[in-house]
Amino acid sequence: MIFLSRKEHFNAAHKLYNPSWTEEKNKEVFGPCANPNGHGHNYELIVTLCGTPDPDTGFIFDLKKLSTLIREKVIEKVDHKNLNMDVDFMQGKMASTEVLAYEIFNILKKEIELQCSNAELYKITLYETPRNFVEVIREK
Repeated sequence: MIFLSRKEHFNAAHKLYNPSWTEEKNKEVFGPCANPNGHGHNYELIVTLCGTPDPDTGFIFDLKKLSTLIREKVIEKVDHKNLNMDVDFMQGKMASTEVLAYEIFNILKKEIELQCSNAELYKITLYETPRNFVEVIREK
């Protein structure tokens, strides 16, 4: 099994807030992340595929195609956006890094399956800060 990864970057804002809770409880649970005007991050997204090389190209997936796919399906939707208000696939969901990573994984998994028969999405790693990150790994 061979693993292939592509790293991308985007900036986005979000607010952690549960509308069924009081302001006090939101502040207690989410602290400054419940700021009414939100806050921003410089996210790093690493997309990792696994598979076997195509005998004709030696690729498990063309990196140019992977870059374009990530940009069109994810980066263009989230970069310099408010995750709570501007991003269609986050509507009605908690804008935590965990939920964002899960949604990105599902979007990319579907697209990669449509485009390639010898590779699949293995995992995504989403860094919210240099020290805080989430991984979503394919189910076996």
